[in-house]
Amino acid sequence: MALRQCAIYGKGGIGKSTTTQNLVAGLAELGKKVMIVGCDPKADSTRLILHAKAQETIMHLAADAGSVEDLELEDVLRAGYAGIKCVESGGPEPGVGCAGRGVITAINFLEEEGAYDEELDFVFYDVLGDVVCGGFAMPIRENKAQEIYIVCSGEMMAMYAANNISKGIVKYASSGGVRLAGLICNSRNTAREDELIIELARQLGTHMIHFVPRDNVVQRAEIRRMTVIEYDPTAKQADEYRQLAQKIIDNKNFVIPTPITMDALEDLLMDFGLMEEEDESIVGKKAVEEAAAA
Repeated sequence: MALRQCAIYGKGGIGKSTTTQNLVAGLAELGKKVMIVGCDPKADSTRLILHAKAQETIMHLAADAGSVEDLELEDVLRAGYAGIKCVESGGPEPGVGCAGRGVITAINFLEEEGAYDEELDFVFYDVLGDVVCGGFAMPIRENKAQEIYIVCSGEMMAMYAANNISKGIVKYASSGGVRLAGLICNSRNTAREDELIIELARQLGTHMIHFVPRDNVVQRAEIRRMTVIEYDPTAKQADEYRQLAQKIIDNKNFVIPTPITMDALEDLLMDFGLMEEEDESIVGKKAVEEAAAA
């Protein structure tokens, strides 16, 4: 099969890295050859695959060596569970420089050093998603990733981020092959969450590719720096990630999304009871004024 390059975006803290690593473990179990490229300065995209606190990043190693040209591929690429290849781009010191530069430097280096070899079936970019600056949009902008999956939940800011990321995809879809491939709902146990994300997906012109239920076994596996499939292959949650992996293998639903307006997003949240209609009569009123009017 031809190499499929996928990027996982989503609001910070939504579970992108956890979802990516558990999904990739499912793909590896199905015999797929996979590489994860961590594109988040936290460098936590590969820890469950490598059983490590954090993998040394390209940017950190380049700083130590003098420049990225002084690095070899074996310096930055490590193999973990089921032979999954792992790379972390890293970023600058906090408060200094653009973290997106790390993403650009890392991907260019991996291309030049032949990391994208013919044995690979999938490359997954795990990207900080609620910062849609040019650097973090690089996998979209440079046509590196053709398939974009957005991890979201039935919470307002997660949906807001999903809509924002969809706008970024639209911006670059006309000049390249990048497409939205679906929403992955990483459940937060909010009311009617699956219905809500199915409806958001419909309005964005895509589909909810899988609903990942909340299960404490994910946290138990994470404490041991393992994916669920490795930690407890018999767990029901392991089957959820296997199903997600198979759905991604079979997926052909790649679209240019149709982002919605903020008003439409708020209407959707109100329809599902996650937001109350604003009462314009109380805006700007102090407590003493409200008390006097009561």
